[in-house]
Amino acid sequence: MNLYGLIAEAARLAGDTPAFVEGGEVRLRYDELDSAVAGWAAALSASGARPGDRVVVQVEKSVDNALLYLASLRAGLVYVPLNTAYTTAELDYFIADAEPALIVADGHCTMEELKARATADAFQTVARRPDDLAAILYTSGTTGRSKGAMLSHGNLASNALVLRDYWHWQPGDVLIHALPIYHVHGLFVALHGALLNGSTILWHKGFDADAVIDDLGSATMLMGVPTFYVRLAAHPRLTREAVKTMRLFISGSAPLLESTFADFEARTGHRILERYGMTEAGMICSNPYDGERVPGTVGFPLPGVAARVADDQGREVPRGTPGVLEIKGPNLFRGYWQRPSKTAQEMRPDGYFITGDVATMAEDGRVAIVGRTRDLIIAGGLNIYPREIELAIDAIPGVGESAVIGVPHPDLGEAVVAVVTRTDLALDEAAVLAGVADLARFKQPRRIIFAETLPRNAMGKVQKATLRTTHQGLFGG
Repeated sequence: MNLYGLIAEAARLAGDTPAFVEGGEVRLRYDELDSAVAGWAAALSASGARPGDRVVVQVEKSVDNALLYLASLRAGLVYVPLNTAYTTAELDYFIADAEPALIVADGHCTMEELKARATADAFQTVARRPDDLAAILYTSGTTGRSKGAMLSHGNLASNALVLRDYWHWQPGDVLIHALPIYHVHGLFVALHGALLNGSTILWHKGFDADAVIDDLGSATMLMGVPTFYVRLAAHPRLTREAVKTMRLFISGSAPLLESTFADFEARTGHRILERYGMTEAGMICSNPYDGERVPGTVGFPLPGVAARVADDQGREVPRGTPGVLEIKGPNLFRGYWQRPSKTAQEMRPDGYFITGDVATMAEDGRVAIVGRTRDLIIAGGLNIYPREIELAIDAIPGVGESAVIGVPHPDLGEAVVAVVTRTDLALDEAAVLAGVADLARFKQPRRIIFAETLPRNAMGKVQKATLRTTHQGLFGG
């Protein structure tokens, strides 16, 4: 069972329906998809990649990049996408950890070089078992070291098929795709959903509010992060007339503010459908297609997904009481790449995975995420773990110690802020920012605040909650 087989069958049924449309031009029809993917799969094989090998990919979003992913599935390879903002120093770590047979990135095998080898129009799809790996997606940890979540063909297929039914994908649906394709939301949730439905994908290399609004009149679905909806709701061209063909707006990757939900509904008449997922399991919960979409909640566990809110021993707490959300189901990953002890640490003996997110569950099973056990920052839909940034800042001469926090930001949801003590009072903000220049831009603090000391509890632990409260109005609000 190779996930690509499901996609190929959907493409066959879709016939000459446009598959990818970019800038108003049809880039590829569904009846051309199989041969296009065959060429890329043959190129991967000609480059020495064999079934089960990892292929690390760090390239800009393009239709060819999407085809490369599908070709990796078809060839039985393990696709490892990396954020295009990662620096060379960060890339070195991922390459050493993933031990790939092939690296597609600037300075290695480029997309142009690979495409030159994509001359075949037929390729025998490699047979896979449900537990065989399809992808490894890296997710940061509180230690500052990223870990690779191993996702199988069965994991991805089960999640995609459930969402196809749960979100009522329909014949004739057209999806606006403005998300990156190096993480779960854009690569799996959006792309799989459209391809398995034989839907036309209006392809955007990035999010631009004007360009997305231009496409709303010829689309039926949009998947986005909260930042998309903040910017759309503030745009003068967003009207009920502009969204007259739209059927569904979906939000995820970060919490959606209730004010954004309300503003968007007032402008469009549409209630955004918020859902919840994570790298290790794809989509876990969703507000219903039919039924009340309650702002501030992520809805119900998806069909086939078991979820509970538990204490630190894994014992379920009473409904309505905060605890840690734990889940299991066919979408749950195969573990962390080359980290069996870390995998075991995050799993309960009965098979439940400890998400680390603090949640409540209502009597009817509706879930609300109310906090995070780890100090995760989500800015513009991207996960940022403070420890990695703190390690970089603490290594700067003149720094005493640092605490990195997320504070509310009107556009990004949260913004990275570093509170720093100094051993050299001549140290300024520019010097600290220069010291973290090797980090991806989205991880770099937007503000550096100097303090004499960091607040601590009796055990000596830095009280980040205190810092977040103190600086919550830094960006307004």
